[in-house]
Amino acid sequence: MIRIISEPFGTTGAGIPVKKWTMTNSSGMSVGIISYGCTVQSILVPDRCGVLRDVVLGYDDVSGYENGTCYYGAFVGRYANRIKGAAFDLNGKHYTLEKNNGSNHLHGPFTHRVFEGTVTGDTLIFRGVSTPEEEGYPGTLTFEVHYTLREDNALVIEYLASTDEDTVINFTNHSYFNLDGSRDILHHTLRIKSSSFTEGNEETVPTGTILPVENTPMDFREEKEIGRDISADYEQLKWCRGYDHNYILDTDSLSETFAEAFSDQSGIVLRANTTQPAVQLYTGNYIDDDIPAGKNGVRYARHAGFALETQHYPCSPNFPHFPDTVLHPGETYRQTTVYSFDVR
Repeated sequence: MIRIISEPFGTTGAGIPVKKWTMTNSSGMSVGIISYGCTVQSILVPDRCGVLRDVVLGYDDVSGYENGTCYYGAFVGRYANRIKGAAFDLNGKHYTLEKNNGSNHLHGPFTHRVFEGTVTGDTLIFRGVSTPEEEGYPGTLTFEVHYTLREDNALVIEYLASTDEDTVINFTNHSYFNLDGSRDILHHTLRIKSSSFTEGNEETVPTGTILPVENTPMDFREEKEIGRDISADYEQLKWCRGYDHNYILDTDSLSETFAEAFSDQSGIVLRANTTQPAVQLYTGNYIDDDIPAGKNGVRYARHAGFALETQHYPCSPNFPHFPDTVLHPGETYRQTTVYSFDVR
């Protein structure tokens, strides 16, 4: 039996109330979601000793989420990741977006919006509408974000959207995981079922080239510590101060686990499944530059968490050979990601 309760979580600087929903299952796992950015604010799971641990980074108040720069736990859209030059062409028309990441566009505006949430059965649902005036994307997009906690200690995130005009779309969740509360996650082990990744330039924007992971420090096909190769003399890693790369998944079904992370200190295992074709592995390379302190007043260090942002490829609108991200009127965009937890 899943129990869902709601409570106030404060107000934004503009005075808009923010709510928090806490979903709890019969084994004690709980997930806290706030209406600011549809953000995953907490995930408490039992470790191998049965002690509940919060395994995601975040802030204790709304101000942190308003002023922070790391997108902790946020729902990201209209287009996750970077679009080169903050511009793209669609159906012969040129569209320009906000340059919010150097000369590029990153993620979009949803992170800083307050959404209305409703509970239907075991699912928390947020609904929203995005117009072309919001940030330059074509079409009025109507969308939903669903969060469901299962009894088997899995959090299911589902996205649905429709449009009245051809547009591009790429939703994700930007949770950062730390499975034991240590200063960094370099000792965590990670396995990703991926044989290739999209090459990035100095701005972490895809060049359009797809590279094999074999014989490079990018290879996570066999379980290894995240920190083992993170400082390797390899251009892709040096440009990013770590991993911040789009891995092309070898899986093609929600029933296949594409990634597994583990902390021997806590015994907690994280497994991830998705309908998406790729995942951005980000190892919190700039967390130490964030202005607000994290939960409990902790100043997060570099590499304090890792993100597995399921997605379509970054900058796909500018590379026709990347998987299509165009949504047409009459179609329904539907993507699902599952993060499940266990111990060993």
